Amino acid sequence: MLLDLTKRLTEKQKEEIVKSFQDGTSIDLLASQYTCTITTITRNLKRQLGESKYKELIKKSKALKEKFKTNKNQTNDLVKTNFAEENLRNDSNYPEVFKENINSLNSAPIDSFFEIAPIDYEIDNASRKELSSVPISDVDFPKVAYMIVDKKIELEIKLLKDFPEWDFLPNDDLNRKTIEIFYDINLAKKSCNKEQKVLKVPNTDVFRIAAPSLISKGISRIVCAENLIAL
Repeated sequence: MLLDLTKRLTEKQKEEIVKSFQDGTSIDLLASQYTCTITTITRNLKRQLGESKYKELIKKSKALKEKFKTNKNQTNDLVKTNFAEENLRNDSNYPEVFKENINSLNSAPIDSFFEIAPIDYEIDNASRKELSSVPISDVDFPKVAYMIVDKKIELEIKLLKDFPEWDFLPNDDLNRKTIEIFYDINLAKKSCNKEQKVLKVPNTDVFRIAAPSLISKGISRIVCAENLIAL
C-alpha cells in the first residue's frame, strides 16, 4: 500500500494515536493503521507528549518487546522439551527407570523439589573399592625422579589422607602409609620446607627393588602427580 506522505492527521486521530501509543501500540502499526509515514507518527507523538515523555514510552515499549521475545523463546523450548520427552516415553528401547523419572519430573509442581530415584541399571552398588592405584609392575618410571627427605636423609612418610586429591577413596585406603615422588625437580622444590631437601633418584628401578623393604615398614603406596602406585 502506498502511503500518502502529505496526509494531515485530524485532531481526533492525533489523540487516538497518542492513546494507542501509551497503551503499547507500536509506531509501525500506528503508521499502517492511519496510512501515513513513521516520521509523521513520530513527529506528532513528540509534539503531543513532549520529547522526554516520548523517550520514556519508547524505552518501555522496547522492554516489553524483549520480555515478549524471551517468553516466546521459553515457550518454544518447553514445547521442544515436552516433544522430546514424549518420544522417550514411547521408545521401547529406553530404560523404564528413565521414563519413570521423566514422568515424576513433569508431575511435580514447578516451584517444588523432587527426588529422582537412583539409577542402578547395570551398576555395581557394592562398597567403594580402591581401583585408583596402579601396580608398580605396570608403571613406566622416567629415568630420573625426585624425593623429599629430611636433613638426615630419612624419607618423608605421609598418610594417603594427607593428599586432598585422593580423599574420595575408602577410609581403609586413606590410612595407608605413603611416600611421594616427583618427576619434576621444580615441583619437588615447591613442596620442600626449610627442614627438608630434595633428593635425586638417578635410577628409578630402585623403587621396584626396594618395594619389599618399604612394605615391611608399612608403606604400601607411592604418590606422584601422574598416578597412585601400589607396591
